[in-house]
Order: sequence, then C-alpha cells, then structure tokens
Amino acid sequence: MADLKNQKIVKTEVKQQPKKVGKLRKWWNETLGELKKVVWPTREDAWRMTKIVLVVVFAMAAFLGIIDFAFSKLIGALLG
Repeated sequence: MADLKNQKIVKTEVKQQPKKVGKLRKWWNETLGELKKVVWPTREDAWRMTKIVLVVVFAMAAFLGIIDFAFSKLIGALLG
C-alpha cells in the first residue's frame, strides 16, 4: 500500500516538471514579444531626459539644503 502511494507521488512530480518548464518558456517568449513592441528612445532623447533629471535632482538638493540650514539656524536661535 505504501509503495502505491510513493509511486503516485513520483509520477505526479515527474508530470509537473514539464509544465513548469513549459510555463517558463511561455513566459520568456511573451516577455521577448513585449520587448519587441517597446519604442525605445533615441540616444539624443535619452541624454536630454537624463540632463533634465540631473538638473531637477541638484535643484531639489540645493533647495532642501537651504531649508535645512535655515531651520537649523532658526532652532539654534530659539533654543540658544
């Protein structure tokens, strides 16, 4: 009786392995298909957007630095 249960388990595990491989292959093919549909930016567009991001990041860093400095001086003056 125990041998029958073990045999069924082994057969089930063997059957599930190809399903996993098939699902993985299907996922990979669908992923490649979606990547082929993507409209990638040109080198110039990518560089322009990168510059915009860098300018905004540095502007925000400067703004937050100034605010931090002002609040630290204000707190220092109030507690000081």
